[in-house]
Amino acid sequence: MKAILLGAFAAALACGVAHAAPDPAVLAYKLPDQIAWQGDPVKGPQTYVLWGDPTKPGPYAIQLKVPAHTNIAAHSHRDNRFAMVVSGEWHFGYGQTANAAAATALGPGGFYTEPAGMAHFAFTGNQPTVVYITGQGPSDTIYVSTERH
Repeated sequence: MKAILLGAFAAALACGVAHAAPDPAVLAYKLPDQIAWQGDPVKGPQTYVLWGDPTKPGPYAIQLKVPAHTNIAAHSHRDNRFAMVVSGEWHFGYGQTANAAAATALGPGGFYTEPAGMAHFAFTGNQPTVVYITGQGPSDTIYVSTERH
């Protein structure tokens, strides 16, 4: 099952990319201790761009690290996104306002999509969570509600 999810995640990243031999100049890898997080873990989620640039046209991959007991208000993005939970428990749902009853708890290996323009929300429970997200930029985040679950 995990192999299927990882395959789907890799396929999502490859969407829109020509099927040519990889350019050695764009091959990359990051070890966990090489990741310089952006953001303040005391105030909320931290992000790290693993590959590409979400603000520019083209594929990108980001890593989101969310502290325990964090709520992310309903929002949308202009691009289609594909995501997989790496660690922790991620409560994710679709809708214009955050609603705990409408969320699904996803653990490591859990996969979900964020279709362009579709409002969604998320929150963590008692443990921090790490999520990998891929998309085809340019991307943005538009909050549609500041309500919490």
